[in-house]
Amino acid sequence: MAKEGSGSILQFAPFQSSVDEGFWHRLSSLKLNKFGIDDSPIHISGFYAPCSHPQVSNHLTLVAESLPSDSTEESAMPATIQGNRNRCSVPGILYNTNTMEGFHALDKQGLLKAEAKKIWEDIHSGKAVEDCAVLSRFLLISFADLKKWSFHYWFAFPALALDPPATLVGLRPASQWFTSEEAESVSEKCNEWRNSSETADVPFFFVSIGSDSRAAIRHLKDLEACQRDCQKLLFAFYDPCHLPNNPGWPLRNFLALICARWNLKTVHFLCYRENRGFADLSLSLVGEAVITVPEGWKEHLSVPNAVGWELNKGRKIPRCINLAKSMDPTRLAISAADLNLKLMRWRALPSLNLDILFSIKCLLLGAGTLGCQVARMLMAWGVRKITLLDNGRVAMSNPLRQSLYTLDDCLNGGQFKATAAVRSLQQIFPAVEAEGVVMAIPMPGHPVSSQEEKSVLEDCRRLNDLIDSHDVVFLLTDTRESRWLPTLLCADTNKITITSALGFDSFLVMRHGPGPFNSTPGLKAETANTLSAGVENLALKNTDGGHRLGCYFCNDVVAPTDSTSNRTLDQQCTVTRPGLAPIASALAVELLVGILHHPHGIFAEAEIADSKNGGNYELPLGILPHQIRGSLPHFQQMTLVGHSSNSCTACCSTVVSEYRKRGMEFILQAINHPTYLEDLTGLTELMRSANSFQLDWEDEIEDADDECVEL
Repeated sequence: MAKEGSGSILQFAPFQSSVDEGFWHRLSSLKLNKFGIDDSPIHISGFYAPCSHPQVSNHLTLVAESLPSDSTEESAMPATIQGNRNRCSVPGILYNTNTMEGFHALDKQGLLKAEAKKIWEDIHSGKAVEDCAVLSRFLLISFADLKKWSFHYWFAFPALALDPPATLVGLRPASQWFTSEEAESVSEKCNEWRNSSETADVPFFFVSIGSDSRAAIRHLKDLEACQRDCQKLLFAFYDPCHLPNNPGWPLRNFLALICARWNLKTVHFLCYRENRGFADLSLSLVGEAVITVPEGWKEHLSVPNAVGWELNKGRKIPRCINLAKSMDPTRLAISAADLNLKLMRWRALPSLNLDILFSIKCLLLGAGTLGCQVARMLMAWGVRKITLLDNGRVAMSNPLRQSLYTLDDCLNGGQFKATAAVRSLQQIFPAVEAEGVVMAIPMPGHPVSSQEEKSVLEDCRRLNDLIDSHDVVFLLTDTRESRWLPTLLCADTNKITITSALGFDSFLVMRHGPGPFNSTPGLKAETANTLSAGVENLALKNTDGGHRLGCYFCNDVVAPTDSTSNRTLDQQCTVTRPGLAPIASALAVELLVGILHHPHGIFAEAEIADSKNGGNYELPLGILPHQIRGSLPHFQQMTLVGHSSNSCTACCSTVVSEYRKRGMEFILQAINHPTYLEDLTGLTELMRSANSFQLDWEDEIEDADDECVEL
């Protein structure tokens, strides 16, 4: 404890920093979603309070609220909390670099001097008197490694250095400096100051004591009134330090203010400290300092030297914290999974709409080679809600080609593919909202007995409910007839529908056009209310009234029939070159992402890469084709357009109208009678006319032959 008249150099306890995990999470979110590669300085707020424990100092703390909001609205300043006695707000500046090399290359001394200059200018302009929190400005430099979730950082608390330094004449507990009457009054007034919402977070103030031993607390702007009316005047501040022999760091710039602005040479200061939320004068300190005004301070000729970089275990080095181990694995997986997508928006694809990808619901019909690959690609694009439908079991031949299954899934007769695939997706990415549905799809050409009708119709209703509750449907089954009912239901509900089909060495990927009644009033209401908010914004009508695009069945001249009976083993299995499914699956998902980012959505016209105008490359993801057909033997693919057919057995107005009129009765008739769909759509009559035309043509050829003259 310093004795009266000791004349020692006044030494200060450095500020200590503390960063809450929430700060780093908010900074990571801002870096990914808002700032990108912009490394401009960021205004932040720190918080501290008077020391409240005799053995523990309070730290300057950063929390999530220290940073600006991560909303899209421009906000350069963080939201400050006024009137909180436990959070005295202090302005700060953050320099967050893009690379570790950039972090080390920062001009640390230059940055410290720049912040010290701001304090110096605030002192001479009077701002520090009006808003005294600026005396405790701080600086933070950092580098956030978002792959490893490690954060390198270094605090500086700029302090203007007095030259020569202040001399400490005496320092003792405040309870020993005041008389008992004065101490009681000072405690009462300090508690009132701290409990008022208007002054609780004002860290610098005057304590004046009159001749009647009554205390008063005033703002810094009221110095003249204090000097006129008081017998004792103390320059008080919230002291975060607990040490009995040293005042805290905020006193340094307070003395610089007193010296430069008021030209005082002797100062009595009060280091205000608390215990359990109330003024504690036995912990608080009162000291007397003698100041020599440095040359040039009054004239504001030059900025004084500054110190203030925080030490790390006694050394001038930055700190590092790694949050990967402390984070919940699921949360860590989500952050890592989103990293690539969010980095796309920094430079390559600023218009990428992640909200729509995160919220969209996808139904995958088929959990085989295509279904496994499509599910993986969807998750890579950020899709979280995936339902897989399949009634097959995992066979020993599946794991090599179907990426979601392992040998364990094949044992004991094999697990159901739908449930095994969901389990695998959850192991890959715990945050995925995946569901498996074990169910067969009713198919034309596969008649059902009267005993099976009830079960088949229940499957039809369940499939209809599933399609109705999802935003996108992928047709990934391995037979033509299994795609018919989903195509019809999607045309009826106007769902985004994508088909992927494989041959031995060729593939087809296509998007179905909208249903025939997508904009007709008075018919069945659209199911747009089931879409996520982003999907609802997709256009719901053709802008130019052009011909709608066709579905998978629009080019067929026969109805789908049984394609599995009386087939050899190589015809029953999907025999394809192994590289085909990943290519087709990736293109199917890319096609979906293109639809979601097109202003007309499902109603977008088809674009061809080699068309005269070259396609709409101004869209963020390039052209949006209708069909993509690929051939591995030639390592080629081409984009085609196929418009809807008035005789389509799945999506034409005749079929959809009949389904809306008769419902399940219509579906049952289509399943049990192979020629019904051809008769309904006019394909039977069309084929009859074609055959008649062929006969007439042959007769004409024969007549012409009779008239030939041999030369």
